[in-house]
Amino acid sequence: MGFFARDVVPLTQARANLSELADQVKAGAEKIITKNGESYVAIIDAARLDYYHQLERERIHLLLIDDARRGLADIGAGRSFNADKALADLQRRRIASKVSTAKKKRG
Repeated sequence: MGFFARDVVPLTQARANLSELADQVKAGAEKIITKNGESYVAIIDAARLDYYHQLERERIHLLLIDDARRGLADIGAGRSFNADKALADLQRRRIASKVSTAKKKRG
């Protein structure tokens, strides 16, 4: 959905005409409210907001499924390692880095 100049409303005008803006939004328009000439907030129908949230949840689920698929493919191809060992290695490297940094500061 595109926006038109009439869909961009300064905050002062929105305050004065909130009921009218709400009616326009309920009828299908979306409004961008500006403050100091810059985008500030948007007004959209509550049902449309729920729909947008549902789409975002579905997108997240698809991304998780894709991550799982790639993970299973990595396991099948032998590109995996022990998570506990990897975390222990990271922790050892962090400690070694902190020790090295402290030695450099002292000497």
